[in-house]
Amino acid sequence: MKPRPPVVTILGHVDHGKTTLLDYIRKSRIAQKEHGGITQKIGAYEISLPIKGYTTNKITFIDTPGHEAFSQLRARGANVADIAILIIDAKDSIMPQTVESISHIKNAQIPFIVALNKVDLPEANPNRVKNDLMKYEIITEDKGGKVPAVEISAKTGKGVDELLETILFVASDLNLQYDPTAAAEAYIIETKKDKRGIAASSIIKNGTLKVGQDIYIYDKKTKIRSLINDLGKTINEVIPSMPFEFLGLPEMPDVGSEISTISTQPQAEEIKKPEVIETLNMAELLRPEKEKEEKISIILKTESQGSLEAIINTLGKNENINIILSAIGNIHRSDVFLAKTTKSIIVGFNAEVNNEIKELAKQEKIIIKTYSIIYELLEELGEVADLLKEKEVKERILKGEAKNIATFIIEGEKIYGVKITKGKINLEDNIEVLRSGSLIGKTKLISLKHRAKAVTEIKKDQEAGMIFNPPLDIKVGDMIQSIL
Repeated sequence: MKPRPPVVTILGHVDHGKTTLLDYIRKSRIAQKEHGGITQKIGAYEISLPIKGYTTNKITFIDTPGHEAFSQLRARGANVADIAILIIDAKDSIMPQTVESISHIKNAQIPFIVALNKVDLPEANPNRVKNDLMKYEIITEDKGGKVPAVEISAKTGKGVDELLETILFVASDLNLQYDPTAAAEAYIIETKKDKRGIAASSIIKNGTLKVGQDIYIYDKKTKIRSLINDLGKTINEVIPSMPFEFLGLPEMPDVGSEISTISTQPQAEEIKKPEVIETLNMAELLRPEKEKEEKISIILKTESQGSLEAIINTLGKNENINIILSAIGNIHRSDVFLAKTTKSIIVGFNAEVNNEIKELAKQEKIIIKTYSIIYELLEELGEVADLLKEKEVKERILKGEAKNIATFIIEGEKIYGVKITKGKINLEDNIEVLRSGSLIGKTKLISLKHRAKAVTEIKKDQEAGMIFNPPLDIKVGDMIQSIL
């Protein structure tokens, strides 16, 4: 195994400085004589830093547009980025796309760094931004949390070197490695067609790729005709985490497609387009593949902060609804890809959905439901969530049930005397305790005795003494159920 550089993506609100930062790093870290004035971009670039003491001194940046590209790659199963940078304007603080970026990063479950940009401006207030981030459960290191925060100016370059070293520090904890002998694993991040034919920009994560090598993109075999690095130079081989462009494709592949040196036929079968679901209905939300889910996951978009807060306050009280993202604005492509990744439905209140987004949602089998009357939204979602929960509860298998008829304390240990009313209960069973038909807690049966003798099973009409862990406040009359 060999160490590889981290692959980094930058997310944040429009105009908060993503492009400026990427351009500054590119221009300051890649000598003019190296790139020869080349302006062509391939969707990513690699830099080297004059810093020692880390497993690598290189970083690869994905130079693609924001969280839309990030969510699209993830929706295709392309786990390209190792680290994210959340860039925030230190004078404007958190904006709608900042909130969306936070959701994308959290759902990707990758480490991230907060870059507080435009600190060169007199109106900048980095401390206010850090306090605002706490509302989204992001606590920076100087506030007692674990998220690194670096103050920068993408325009002047202030703090950028510190940001780059922080990336190397975070990457060192990840212990990023690759196997040069493994089958290649690379992902397409951009595609285009020019006088050379179809060109695909990619990043390789494992193995190696060489000119003339046969590769598979899903079930289609092709040959690498040419490899070009991020400096525009023709090369013979790429290794992780090198960004590269290659030629030789017979047709345009999807962004996020995996490139491998072995057949990926099983993946090809997985991505066949299912039948289109155009409307939200009870039958669809209760379809077979939803059976094991306890909650409905939703992405919520509204036209105003007031509407957003009102809906969240109500939906948040329903334990069967999981809000993946709540933000102000219309429904975008990135919402569709996030919904696909998190198996969510998209709910809009006075939020617009253009025809392109509707068509994309059909292709990705994502349900979009929009409302203009708030009580209709709340009633329908609440009803569907409750029905789903009721269905999930009914489909559990009741293995055994007992009634607590007495409680004893022996040598400081609380022991419950029970009588089995249905089925059987075994030692080590997972237990649910109900009071007046309502669940009060879950625990595990760690001790089971019948007539002072330790046993592993107790059946209907028998009495037993039980001890649970974790302990619950079980009262006489409570029902103890073993659920498969």
